[in-house]
This record gives sequence, C-alpha cells and structure tokens, in this order.
Amino acid sequence: MRKKLLNGLMAAAVLGAIALPVAAQNLAIVNGKAVPSTRAEQLKQQIERSGRPVTPELQSQIKEEVIAREIFMQEALKRGLENTADYKDQMELARQTLLIRELFADYQKKNPVTDADIKAEYDKFAAANAGKEYKASHILVAKEDEAKTIIAQLAKGAKFEDIAKKQSKDPGSGAKGGDLGWANPSSYVPEFTEAMIKLEKGKVTTAPVKSQFGWHVIRLDDVREAQLPKLDDVKDQVRQQLEQQKLMQFQQDLRAKAKVE
Repeated sequence: MRKKLLNGLMAAAVLGAIALPVAAQNLAIVNGKAVPSTRAEQLKQQIERSGRPVTPELQSQIKEEVIAREIFMQEALKRGLENTADYKDQMELARQTLLIRELFADYQKKNPVTDADIKAEYDKFAAANAGKEYKASHILVAKEDEAKTIIAQLAKGAKFEDIAKKQSKDPGSGAKGGDLGWANPSSYVPEFTEAMIKLEKGKVTTAPVKSQFGWHVIRLDDVREAQLPKLDDVKDQVRQQLEQQKLMQFQQDLRAKAKVE
C-alpha cells in the first residue's frame, strides 16, 4: 500500500513538472481559451521598437491590453465579423503593410550602411561647407524706393533692428531684428551672397539688392571660419540619412523594373 502511494505521488510530481512549463507559456485563460505569453512579448517588442522604454508599470498594462484584446476578439468572432467584406479588405491592407515593412527591413539588414559610407558622406559635407561663414542681417521690402529710404534712415543713425522688426517682409528674421545667424554664403540666393561678401564687417549695403524675394538692405555682422560638427557628433544622424537614401533608391529601382500596364 505504501509503495503504491509513493508511486502515485511520484507520478503526480512528474506530471506537475511537465504541466508547469506549459502553464507558464500562457498569459491567462479567457473563457476557457489559453492566451499565449508570446502575444505580450510581441506587443512589448513593438513598443520598444518605437523607442519607448517598457517599465514594470507598462508591462502590467501590456498584460491587461492582451487580455482585453482576447475578450474583444472572442466577441467579434462570436458575431461572425471576420466574414464581412469590410474586415477582409482591411486585413488585406494590413497584410500588405506588414509584408512591405518586412521587405524594407530585410533590405536594410542585408545592405547596411558602413562606417566607410558615413565617413565618405561626412567628408563630402565638410568639403562643401568648408571656408568662411557669414553672420548677416537684412531688411526685406517689396519696393526699391522703400529700401532706399531705409538706407537713408540708417545713414542718419536709425537703428537697423528697429526698422527690421517694423518693416521687414521676412517674418523669421524680421522678428529677430533682421538677424539671419551664421551661414555658408552658398545658403543664400546669388544676388544676396554677392553683395554680402563685398561688405566690411559692420557695414550696410549702400544700394538696395534685388532678388526673387524683393529688395534687401544687408548688414554684415561678422565673419569666421566654418564651424563644422565633428564626425562622432553627427555619425548617427548621417547613418539614418544614408539608410533613408538607400531605401528610397531601392524603392525607385523596384518601380523602374516593374511592368505596369
């Protein structure tokens, strides 16, 4: 009798050991249906991919969300909503979206941006932006006569910043007294650049400068050697930019090769 009891206890212990991992795989049992823990893990990964950290509090919310979804899913299936045309259309769109996302992820995984690619792009940027930077201010008006009047007022001692705030058509710089900040001369339209680089520091153009935007009165505030960011400081930004460029090129190549009738 004692031997049979021991054998029974051992059998129960073995069965319990087998059942435990299976139970651990389930997040919950909803109306008799097991909800696998993998659903919570998938939702967690989706949140992490968006850049949001999964805190213990959020982990608890994820569990409740998965359970709620199962409850709602069961009710939707009970009503036969998976057989409606609208549901099927939306599922097809969702399927396309997921497959396309996987296609792009697969391409980027197999065609990574290398450190050499980043260095080459940075060197190209540095070459294009090397040299001098100019800090200028301007007042933009619609008519030449207005610009001439402003130049005359400045010659008599009027304050450049005050006139810019009141009369400049450029809302961005006008609100700052005409200040355009530091920039490479190539950032401006040719007429503006040509007039600006001829000025001495602190001087104002003696004649209005016409461009496609209107008439400018320009003051050169300062000049310095270009202040370029270090490669390490912009490495991640350059990588993201190159990844986007490569992905766009991949998409364009696929479109070009496709036969569309």
